Amino acid sequence: MIEGGRVRLKPWQQAAVAVGSAVGALLNPRRADLIAALGETTGKPAFERVLERMKNSSEGRAVLSERPRVISANVAHAWDLPADTFGAAYARFMGSRNFSPDDRPPVRFMETDELAYVATRAREVHDFWHTLFDLPTNLIGETALKVIEFEQMLLPMCGLSVVGGTARLGSKQRKVFYQHYFPWALGAGIRCTDLMSVYYERHFADDLEEVRRRFGILPAPAPP
Repeated sequence: MIEGGRVRLKPWQQAAVAVGSAVGALLNPRRADLIAALGETTGKPAFERVLERMKNSSEGRAVLSERPRVISANVAHAWDLPADTFGAAYARFMGSRNFSPDDRPPVRFMETDELAYVATRAREVHDFWHTLFDLPTNLIGETALKVIEFEQMLLPMCGLSVVGGTARLGSKQRKVFYQHYFPWALGAGIRCTDLMSVYYERHFADDLEEVRRRFGILPAPAPP
């Protein structure tokens, strides 16, 4: 991923990968590799802005300096923390869905190590955000989180995911999304801190509700 696994593309190749990934992801939204490729090939300006914000934050600078990875070897201690902590809530979220933090596809199309790490970090903290915002992993929950991710990073892929996600909802689900989740997500994404500049691993042992208050996290509304 960061240690030499990237692919350098010419502009026309980058455009071809972006178009192909977009079409493939729309046809098969479960293809995480295509969604990842779309995010990378269209997201360089957004990741550059995120990088600058992280450099202007004390926690963000620590993340960039230490480059923590959200992999099993580094977060396994979360399963041993007290039940009311952020780390334990994350462990419950992952364990109840049989998710592994090692399943994220690697970053391949970023030009520099620094941008590659920012893109990797954005991918790996996704489940932290699910935990903090108390969002399910169904289509409504994922689409609502993409609204927040778009507000936080302005990644084109996130905007396209919102459009694609709402198009795949049934009429009743779409009504629930736009009446309950979409307005909440718009407000929650604006209200909270710069989420990419948070060193989440340092807060694993902190009380979950205190972490939410500290970073202005407004949990999702209960489903109607």
